[in-house]
Amino acid sequence: MKWRGRRASGNVEDRRGSGGGGKLVAGGGIGGLLIVLLVAFLGGDPGAVLDGLGSGGTQTNEPYVETEQEAELSDFVAVVLADTETVWTQVFEEEGMEYVEPTLVLFDGSVNSACGTAGAAVGPFYCPGDQKLYIDLSFYEELQNQFQAPGDFAMAYVIAHEVGHHVQNLLGVMKEVQPLRNQLSEEEYNKLQVKLELQADYYAGVWAHHAQGMDLLEEGDLDEALTAASAVGDDTIQKRSRGYVVPESFTHGTSEQRKTWFYKGFKAGNLEAGDTFNAKGL
Repeated sequence: MKWRGRRASGNVEDRRGSGGGGKLVAGGGIGGLLIVLLVAFLGGDPGAVLDGLGSGGTQTNEPYVETEQEAELSDFVAVVLADTETVWTQVFEEEGMEYVEPTLVLFDGSVNSACGTAGAAVGPFYCPGDQKLYIDLSFYEELQNQFQAPGDFAMAYVIAHEVGHHVQNLLGVMKEVQPLRNQLSEEEYNKLQVKLELQADYYAGVWAHHAQGMDLLEEGDLDEALTAASAVGDDTIQKRSRGYVVPESFTHGTSEQRKTWFYKGFKAGNLEAGDTFNAKGL
């Protein structure tokens, strides 16, 4: 991805070194991550996950020392966020709407959000309560080493997916889905969650479509994003963690579905074709 020398977003809040405090999500490393991924990986409604898991974690008041790689990654995510701002402002204007830019929070270890206190094991997430994206940059290594999804555009896909949840929040989709948690069975609500996540993948594809038009993509970037989308499919994660799949427990869609909807967004480049809630077969 051609990101160096581009505008960086001013909507980045750096909380690294501040410590999270409060109740933390239990677990750590890929084991803890996989547990949470089965419920709320890459956005959606992490509140129930953050509140429902155990406590623990470590706080520190020591100043945070950024590594050279982290400095580059923090610059990268700020540029990607800026490009999502450019794209979605344009898309919303074309629809006669105003795009409200989200804030991206960098943290390490744990962080407080309006959805609860999360540990790094949760992975990147979006909290509709404060309209902020949260990411521990160590996830980049998880994406490369544990999920076999290397490349800067794979990380850009993750950010674009979380921004996709913000788009859903602005469009009122989340407000329609979240109250149904207490009205539907777990299996029925899981199906809605899958549609919510696949729509966020579609919106990530919409961003990639416009990024291509802005001459940001390099050869292989689209493949990196598709690999990342596939790597976080429910079926792939469940096979890795338990050796078999339980389709009725899916909350984010299969690897094939996630790739398909990202690619649909990439080809269409608009809001209209992303209605996963009325799509056949979902």
